[in-house]
Amino acid sequence: MPPLISILMALLLPAAAEATSSALLGISYGRVGNNLPPPTAVPQMLLSLGVGRVRLYDADPATLRAFANTGVELAVGVRDECLAAVSTPAGAASWVRSVIQPALPATKIAVLTVGNEVLTGANSSFLSRLLLPAMQCLHDALAQLGLDKQVSVTTAHNLGVLATSYPPSSAYFRKDLLPLLCSILDFHARTGSPFLVNAYPYFAYAEDPTGVELEYALLEPGYAGVADPSSGLHYPNLLVAQVDAVYHAIAAANSAAARAVEVRVSETGWPSAGDANETGATPQNAAKYNGNVMRLVADGKGTPLRPSVALRAYMFALFNENMKPGPTSERNYGLFKPDGTPVYELSYRLPKDNTNSAGGMGGGGGTIAGGGGYNGHGDGSEDGGYYSISASAKTTTGWWTWWTQAAVAACVSVLMMMAL
Repeated sequence: MPPLISILMALLLPAAAEATSSALLGISYGRVGNNLPPPTAVPQMLLSLGVGRVRLYDADPATLRAFANTGVELAVGVRDECLAAVSTPAGAASWVRSVIQPALPATKIAVLTVGNEVLTGANSSFLSRLLLPAMQCLHDALAQLGLDKQVSVTTAHNLGVLATSYPPSSAYFRKDLLPLLCSILDFHARTGSPFLVNAYPYFAYAEDPTGVELEYALLEPGYAGVADPSSGLHYPNLLVAQVDAVYHAIAAANSAAARAVEVRVSETGWPSAGDANETGATPQNAAKYNGNVMRLVADGKGTPLRPSVALRAYMFALFNENMKPGPTSERNYGLFKPDGTPVYELSYRLPKDNTNSAGGMGGGGGTIAGGGGYNGHGDGSEDGGYYSISASAKTTTGWWTWWTQAAVAACVSVLMMMAL
């Protein structure tokens, strides 16, 4: 770790907590920037934060090696560009053998997230048909190596998959996505992997600041909350309402899967800066929101609908990323600046033992995300502002053009190995 970052971490952050596989909270490690510290500097930052899980958006070998022998549990992304390559048994087996198996057991990989917001993304018409075959083939490839109990397979969805989300008890999936989602839910029920959602109360507030109370969106503990008139359940904040909306949509779509599938938050965050029209994007609000997420998850409590199932989440994100496209807010979700200094002072610090229960994002844990990708806010702008920010950047020039070409080349190399 560079000396400046080491010193600042020691001065500004709490004492290091042991990174265990059972930490309830995780964080996204995005790399869409040209001024970020090297991956080898990140594990110590996570220890200083008391976070034991990280979500990556790709399987970059250097990044995987940086987490070797650290105890940090990873959710590793399979990039959208690789879905075609891993959607066949031979392609998936080759990818797992060449990318995942060599990193184990030194690097603790607990889950593969296949694509990001595939069903609502810009390339959904092409990629959607590849999603479930890729998930199934990767799971089968892991099983053939005896790794399926160690590494689970899932995918992360934009909350735009919901046709309606308020009140939570009335939520249901978009009809055009229902056949795919029902099959994906069957996969989750069969393999024991969770249903992941990228949930951002910020967008609901920014879209309708007069209709959504800021304190409700910020998860403020003192807010009176909102009652669901149909279920009678009381919602103290918008994040748990969003999660329960997904639970209700799952029950409406696939009652059998609803009994077995757990919903987890694969991304959530609040920007510390934005354009003039990005209401609420301030460091004060970001500090409150992220501090409240940490408090909510560390409490180990569930949602009003599932009070016995501890809420699990990945906060977004570790760093501000200066090369992400889009409005100013996109480059201002980080807890830290690239030099390691905090963007703002958090209103809450994790307890020394953030280890309430065992299991990972794939089999029973919780964290926040990382990697090098951005999928935009997805579709469904009419659906209450349930959009998402991911770490996957899509632009056609400069650094991202190089990165995409490299990612595609890696996937092509897998296919070439299959042909030999």
